[in-house]
Amino acid sequence: MSEEKRNEVISKDLMTIPNAISFIRILLITPFVAFFIAGKYITGDYTPAIIVIALSGISDLFDGMIARKFHQESELGKVLDPLADKLTLIAVGVCLIFLEPYVLPLMIIMVLKDVLMIIGGTIVINKGVIPPKSSWYGKASTFMFYISVAMVVGMEIFHYHNETLSLVVLGVTAGMMIFSLINYAIIFFKIQKQLKDKNESSASVQASITGKH
Repeated sequence: MSEEKRNEVISKDLMTIPNAISFIRILLITPFVAFFIAGKYITGDYTPAIIVIALSGISDLFDGMIARKFHQESELGKVLDPLADKLTLIAVGVCLIFLEPYVLPLMIIMVLKDVLMIIGGTIVINKGVIPPKSSWYGKASTFMFYISVAMVVGMEIFHYHNETLSLVVLGVTAGMMIFSLINYAIIFFKIQKQLKDKNESSASVQASITGKH
């Protein structure tokens, strides 16, 4: 492939619609935090923050659909999409801690999960392996987190507090996150084993060739 052709492919990858959506989702974090803080300390109205985070969540759904339907999946997109997810979730989680401190344990689990996933992803990338796409359990844990967010904010808006309901929803969300982490850990160790077996096989072949000479 010529250098000109290669640059053309890279440019197309950078300018796909899904990638643009991911960039927009990252940019939406700032107005969400600003509207949330204004709702908490100034206006008492969380509607603008809810609208922004709803737009982010809806755009996340279209992101994947467009990428698959129009074959616009790219290496950059595989990084941007989960990055937008994680940054958004962290921003939302931190805001919720100021609203309801009992969300803190859920945030600790989420941050721990994401940190371990980032470490695992970095390890396999450094070994020349592209991490697998987000699976249904990863999306499910993200969806449950948004449900928790809607519940906590909704209770605050309507001044309705049900500790049992809160614990159940947050417990299910935490359980989904742990389930997701376990499954990603299984995939990580499978990749590690495959790489180890491949290296041992290559070493064996090389030793055999060397022995013949």
